[in-house]
Amino acid sequence: MVADRREIKVVAENRKARHDYFIEDTYEAGLVLTGTEVKSLRAGQCNLRDSYVEIRAGEAALVNSHIAPYREGNRFNHDPLRPRKLLLHKVEIRRLEQRVREKGYTLVPLRVYFAGPRAKVEVALAKGKHTYDKRRDIAERDARRAIERALAERRS
Repeated sequence: MVADRREIKVVAENRKARHDYFIEDTYEAGLVLTGTEVKSLRAGQCNLRDSYVEIRAGEAALVNSHIAPYREGNRFNHDPLRPRKLLLHKVEIRRLEQRVREKGYTLVPLRVYFAGPRAKVEVALAKGKHTYDKRRDIAERDARRAIERALAERRS
């Protein structure tokens, strides 16, 4: 198998998604954009907070993601919160639609990035965490940090 040699430049990351959800599976989807949206993304003007993926009529769309209007754009600038079509295979869309119908599952974007010249979105099939799950994760992270600190002090 040939290694994937395309350069990846991350534009935006949804860190809160990993805190709020158990990530079960991830998919790479293409993103349909207008010209000014591409220019804004290249400038790093994207926010994925509170965004999600919705499947309607056999098509997937990224909803509620904010791509700021291009500063140099004119009256033809884009709407910052418009739904953006995602490019996935039909089989993947059907599979995701079935899983989302199950209780507790949702589709969340994890990051937006450029893979070579193309804009991509990493979409995750996720299940919501309860408050006690979040507290357990925080406690585990704090314990790991304490162990690392103790080991670092011991070495020096």
